[in-house]
Amino acid sequence: MKEEKDILKTIGRRDGMTVPDGYFADFARRMAAELPERPELAAMGAAQAPRSVWERVRPYVYMAAMFAGVWCMLKMFTSVAGMQQLTPMELNPVMAEAFGNEDFMNTYVYDEFSDRDIMDQMLEDGLDPASLDFDFDVENTQQQ
Repeated sequence: MKEEKDILKTIGRRDGMTVPDGYFADFARRMAAELPERPELAAMGAAQAPRSVWERVRPYVYMAAMFAGVWCMLKMFTSVAGMQQLTPMELNPVMAEAFGNEDFMNTYVYDEFSDRDIMDQMLEDGLDPASLDFDFDVENTQQQ
């Protein structure tokens, strides 16, 4: 620690950032004396006329208009993008016809499940797989 103080003394730790003694003692007074006069600041303390009803309500009306505009934009964007409310599947005739078509079901729905998964689900539902006409072997699936 002593070596560090000796090094600072030999180097001369003056970085050029010095102010005269007592510079900040009357700084505020000198700064106020150098600023120009502003008569409008003196008028601010005077009594103001009461605000009208519109002047008091205006910020709330503007905010309500902003929210209404955002709501309208979202409604427009969702209708343009085709994101209206979806029709329930039981009321959609296209979906009802597709799920009623055995070829569609075998190709697109049952293809994602293995024969064993389908058989297990049928047994859980209480159906007898042997009584239904399927493309896979019922006896081999039951033995596994």
